[in-house]
Amino acid sequence: MTMTTPASLTDAERTDLLAALAAARAALVGSVEGLDDESAGRTPTAGSLCLGGLVKHVTSVEENWLNFVTEGPSAMSYALPDGVTWEDLMAGTARAYPQWAIDREKEFRMQPGETLPAILRAYEEVAARTEKIVLAVPDLSAAHPLPEAPWHEPGGEWSVRRVLAHVLAETAQHAGHADILILRETLDGRRAT
Repeated sequence: MTMTTPASLTDAERTDLLAALAAARAALVGSVEGLDDESAGRTPTAGSLCLGGLVKHVTSVEENWLNFVTEGPSAMSYALPDGVTWEDLMAGTARAYPQWAIDREKEFRMQPGETLPAILRAYEEVAARTEKIVLAVPDLSAAHPLPEAPWHEPGGEWSVRRVLAHVLAETAQHAGHADILILRETLDGRRAT
């Protein structure tokens, strides 16, 4: 998977942010290099993390936040079913769960029929789209209000710059999970880095 930063960027800040994001992506992708679908979907630790799921999750996070950059808070709806409160949802006692929460849980595991090559292609497509958006946005300070959710600061807003910093942190964190949790080494004895 080749994820390069275009040489003709408009400013050094964009160059630096995109280069750092490309490096974090490469670290994560390196953890799945040479694995087959079964190995990428295995959960070798006490938790439910698998390497393919980590790549799926990071792909979704990046795609969702870049949709936020282009569309604003409407791109990230956290609507709850009628009669369900945030307290119910957070406590695990909700009588119904919103589709976005169900989908998020599925991100962390490879589902039947999913393949590692398809997951990596999707990640590469999202990465290419991110770079196009970052290069096209007139100002990295352009901001949107955050969608309402208990984990977001009430009344807060994020700039394109803040979104990129978040995506970079999320990608690096999960690349670390792939390495620190020794997921790859547990599967076939090979270290990710």
